[in-house]
Amino acid sequence: MKKSTVLAIDLAKTTLQLGKFEHDGKMVYNRALSRQQLKERLIKEPSAVVAMEACGGAHYWARFAQSCGHQVKLMNARSVKAFRTGQKTDRNDTLAIAIAAGQPTVRAVPVLSTEAQAAQSLDRARRLADNQCVSLSNQIRGLLSEFGIVFPQGYVALRRRIYGVLEDGENGLPATFRELVWSLWRMLERLRAHADELQRQLERRVTEIESCRRLLALEGVGPVGAFRLWLSLGDGSGFASGKNAAACLGLTPKQHSSGGKERIGHISHVSADQPLRSTLYQGALAVIRHLKRRHPRTRKEQWLAALVQRRGVKVAAIALANKTVRTAHALLSQNTTYQPQ
Repeated sequence: MKKSTVLAIDLAKTTLQLGKFEHDGKMVYNRALSRQQLKERLIKEPSAVVAMEACGGAHYWARFAQSCGHQVKLMNARSVKAFRTGQKTDRNDTLAIAIAAGQPTVRAVPVLSTEAQAAQSLDRARRLADNQCVSLSNQIRGLLSEFGIVFPQGYVALRRRIYGVLEDGENGLPATFRELVWSLWRMLERLRAHADELQRQLERRVTEIESCRRLLALEGVGPVGAFRLWLSLGDGSGFASGKNAAACLGLTPKQHSSGGKERIGHISHVSADQPLRSTLYQGALAVIRHLKRRHPRTRKEQWLAALVQRRGVKVAAIALANKTVRTAHALLSQNTTYQPQ
């Protein structure tokens, strides 16, 4: 890639920055273009490496560049930031993208197809609906708590008691406040129905994807976990090994070593696929809770039970999530099925 011409693009909504750099690092041009001008330039330019940050709209431009015969390298914005010098401008960002594209240690992000991006949109819409339900539910609880009415946690408990509170004429709630809470509750019910419908769509999508069906066999992996694993790992070709995949998802401890002394810390709280890691962590906790009620049946369960006794539940849950990602990478890259020993 170092011997190829690099077309570095700093993405934006309307005005995009395009820089062309020869294989020896010499800059040919670095100018701002409109969306139509960028398309025309990509069509006219001979085959080159198109480098971009993996941000909003990156996969659309990556697919367009590939259709024009270019090789595409999408990179994490955090990796590119390390190569930027001077103030943050579009020109300096383009220079940083071009430099990062030639570094072998900067991993490329796989380009999503239109089908995979549509599936990713379904997961994000479902997650947004869930977050909105939680936010609106918390607002209803907070408003009622100001009048001394407190509900147990959970949507079911709120639904069971909200009607009685609003119909009770002796609890001192003003009529205007009752109307307000009733309107918020009706909005919450519509959001909950919308979130449930998106969940059903996701589960149907999982049954249609053969890779997701194979991932469901893993311990602690449900429809949401299988769907997100498939979106993150693809066919496994984007990662050199399962260990690299687990590290990319934030399931390996951070290392700060110097002078031959290795210092291993906690897992990263920033550089990670936090929604997927949270899903795998919750699934691992469920496996551990279930394992406490019966004897281990497989070698993995024996390993997990021993690890819980030695290091505790949370460390064991992260270790199981790490092993789940590595196993999922092997299943997807080798096109095999999971067979616990």
